[in-house]
Amino acid sequence: MQVSPLTRVFEFNSLRIPDPDSKLSAEEVRAVLANVYPDIATATLTGPEAVGDKLVYRLQLAVGTKG
Repeated sequence: MQVSPLTRVFEFNSLRIPDPDSKLSAEEVRAVLANVYPDIATATLTGPEAVGDKLVYRLQLAVGTKG
């Protein structure tokens, strides 16, 4: 049996974004990514979900209507 650490991946829309720094929390990574993708600042962070050898975090935009 071989043990290897799982790597984090962040999904936003159809993009798979590699972990910029494994020492940061998922919320801190979201803040870093918001500098490049401003919509991430208001996105909902879910996960992690183990998929193969990766831990996948999903960033989803809130969809709704004003009213």
